Amino acid sequence: MKQLFVFSALLIVTCALSLAFIKVPAVEKKDKLSEYGFFKGKMADLVPNDGVLPYSLNTTLFSNYAEKLRFVRVPEGATATYTSEGTFDFPVGTILIKNFYYPFDFRRPEKGRRIIETRLLVKQENEWVAWPYIWNDAQTDAAYDVAGETRQVSYIDNQGKKVTTNYVIPNKNQCKGCHNKNGIIQPIGPSAMQLNRKQEYAGNAENQLEHWRKMGILNNLPNMKTVPKLAVWNTPSSGSLDDRARAYLDINCGHCHRKEGPASTSGMFLNIGEVEPSVFGVMKAPIAAGRGAGNRSFDIVPGKPDESILLYRMEAIDPGIAMPELGREQVHKEGVELIREWIKRMK
Repeated sequence: MKQLFVFSALLIVTCALSLAFIKVPAVEKKDKLSEYGFFKGKMADLVPNDGVLPYSLNTTLFSNYAEKLRFVRVPEGATATYTSEGTFDFPVGTILIKNFYYPFDFRRPEKGRRIIETRLLVKQENEWVAWPYIWNDAQTDAAYDVAGETRQVSYIDNQGKKVTTNYVIPNKNQCKGCHNKNGIIQPIGPSAMQLNRKQEYAGNAENQLEHWRKMGILNNLPNMKTVPKLAVWNTPSSGSLDDRARAYLDINCGHCHRKEGPASTSGMFLNIGEVEPSVFGVMKAPIAAGRGAGNRSFDIVPGKPDESILLYRMEAIDPGIAMPELGREQVHKEGVELIREWIKRMK
């Protein structure tokens, strides 16, 4: 009996060691989006296959008024690790899938949509890589394309006005411009504070983090009362004006304007973790004044939005002045109004 016990224990240890040394193979890049098997049925319907989960964020990056549908695929048997700050530690083989589209009529989304591009962020063994795909006009598939391009889009906005504008699909290198943290590509959206919200799953709404835990793709999730939650920029009930303005600036500007980001030399850090007003721009003179300053002296002047460089750059459409640099073929009027009111009420 003792020998049997020892043999069983050795067998368990051997299996555990074997599993520990199993490596998830690197994801192979495909020429067509359909080859990954993310979606079932008609591709343009974006109905996820088993193992592909939809997710959403509390406050999203403005992208020339494009709408987005996000999905994540974590390798079977693998899990992401929860952290209260920054994005989660995802396992090798994870794919984040972001689809950009325009409804034909924003007032009536049931009338259909046109998908423009799908961006993949793929966790390989030592790094994240960005793989961009551009959809064809027939909306049957998307092809891998590193060069990017400009497409004209037309839609009816929420006020019933017809809008025709250019949509710039960034090239592969531009992806790193936003997803750059300490010189390496990192995801931006899937963090505790962004994912702490409800999501529809087969007709039932459930907190995304709790659902991920139940599905076995997230470990170390603490008591939900301790999990941070980002305000929804355009929903007053989700937080104060300051909460919502800082959330907007965090996702739209803070990925670059942070100590670890490509705009670190500006000295203006707009990520939500910065709490010192002078650090996020209040009465701060720009490091390099020039055309982008609009003859204004400070990044943010309390009570005076029209004297603030931050607002000047948000209202600009000149590519040499406009901020953020990508996805800004149009001014985000609603976002500008939020930041204008925030500065106006600032003391």
